[in-house]
Amino acid sequence: MDHAFGAVYAKSLAADLVIGALGSRTAAEALAAGVPPRQVWDAICGVMELPEATRWAYREEAKKRRR
Repeated sequence: MDHAFGAVYAKSLAADLVIGALGSRTAAEALAAGVPPRQVWDAICGVMELPEATRWAYREEAKKRRR
């Protein structure tokens, strides 16, 4: 989230943005309840209407780190 929104705004979104697709929970609450991070990220991307390049960026970065 830091990459997409900046560290301060990302922290605020994770704590304050209630997302219906996550059972009307925040990202932080959903993660604490055991919702997989990919599902949380996909929900955030949908609500925030992020472009596809941003939506998939963390997955591409992970692939690069594994090489």
